[in-house]
Amino acid sequence: MTRVFVPSDSAALAVGAEGVARTLRATAETRKLALEIVRTGSRGMHWLEPLIEVETAQGRVGYGPVKASDVPALVDAGLFEGKAHALCVGVVDRHPWLARQTQLTFARCGVVDPLSFADYQRHGGMAGIAKARAVGAVATIGEVIASGLRGRGGAGFPAGVKWKGAADAKGQPKYIVCNADEGDSGTFADRMIMEGDPFALIEGMAIAGFAVGASKGFVYARSEYPHANATFAKALDVARANGLIGGAFDIELRIGAGAYVCGEETALLESLEGKRGQVRAKPPLPVHEGLFGKPTVVNNVLTLATVPWIMERGASAYAALGFGKSRGTMPVQLAGNVKHAGLFEMPFGMTLGELVDDIGGGTASGRPVRAVQCGGPLGAYFPRALFDTPYDYEAFAARDGLIGHGGIVVFDDTVDMAEQARFAMEFCAIESCGKCTPCRIGSTRGVEVIDRIVSGEGREANVALLEDLCRTLKLGSLCALGGFTPYPVLSALRHFPEDFGLSVKRPAAE
Repeated sequence: MTRVFVPSDSAALAVGAEGVARTLRATAETRKLALEIVRTGSRGMHWLEPLIEVETAQGRVGYGPVKASDVPALVDAGLFEGKAHALCVGVVDRHPWLARQTQLTFARCGVVDPLSFADYQRHGGMAGIAKARAVGAVATIGEVIASGLRGRGGAGFPAGVKWKGAADAKGQPKYIVCNADEGDSGTFADRMIMEGDPFALIEGMAIAGFAVGASKGFVYARSEYPHANATFAKALDVARANGLIGGAFDIELRIGAGAYVCGEETALLESLEGKRGQVRAKPPLPVHEGLFGKPTVVNNVLTLATVPWIMERGASAYAALGFGKSRGTMPVQLAGNVKHAGLFEMPFGMTLGELVDDIGGGTASGRPVRAVQCGGPLGAYFPRALFDTPYDYEAFAARDGLIGHGGIVVFDDTVDMAEQARFAMEFCAIESCGKCTPCRIGSTRGVEVIDRIVSGEGREANVALLEDLCRTLKLGSLCALGGFTPYPVLSALRHFPEDFGLSVKRPAAE
């Protein structure tokens, strides 16, 4: 029996993976070949999708990108024996893209059947929660604090400190809420975990629940992720059947309606309570008064899915990786006009230029890279002059940038940066929950001011007005939606003044 692994990840499905699986099955039946097709997540090499893998004595040999029409010829050429072919990429684990990574969070993604609990255990699953239960709740929180794990949703707040705050808070019941409302442009890591290794997230939430004394967990996911939601819902049933959750701690999947602002933790909590997704003023913080007014930990998918590895291998092993105050690894998502799009997990510290030029291979169009946007639609634009910036929270902050959720969107030299700045203000205006005036009104005025600058109407006066408006948004908004909108606007204005009709570079924002 030959085992062939075909991804059911959304990225692979979008380019024909389902047709490839059907054709493989039909070809095997017609030719009376002994074949087992295993559906997996993605390895993260999206330019090779659909990437199919054949189990051989040398390891899993990959072929990609494969179309359904390629299957008969591949079988004729010895696909099931892992023989060479124009589409063959060799033993997948030795591919340079994977060989250069330090995979912790994504070590199983694309390797295991995401709905096989036995497969999960064979690849190290359940060791983390066993360790947590053995050392106790207080020591578990101590391990997470010592690891230096910071929130991977964008804020970068120390996860263990948040857990301790909820554990120490008075009030019952307590909740663990997973923010799976992945809305940043160019990001897909949360979806990949939910589709490719959902038990890692479930185990991470179970560890968090044990550590802080929570009895219930919620995963708040996007309605735009139907495949991820369907896979995760099945994974919850499998996890209950195998005793990972249920009883003392259970998890419920909730689907949001697609509002970007619900990626902000307090707006997410409002939505979970059945209310309109609007930002809450802080304090109180969610660890003290969160969901239904009770102590609540809100963590991102990647944060929680990393916890089992930390508990299994120890805080010191995780803290040994990284750069400065940014410890561990970051799953970087390369997207936009880039040759090698996909997910690359590496320790903090690699430069932005290495990620874009070396790992990403430059632009897909073959034209020069002009700018990259890091940290989603509200992240700053970095020109090539800043490509020496180490990829870590503090280094990016020092250059008025954001790591965010790990997304990097690449643009070539045909991009109009004034248009990108306008888009940021327009995006904020559309997605604003409307609760605070700077965000609600300021973003609309921002679009108008940028239009006047581009048209040449009182340029200097309007540039000064735009900079003042950005200061108001940054300092006066209730949440990061309005507070971060100045990052793309001011970075575009500062680094690409010629696109605004200006001849002099603007100074850095104060």
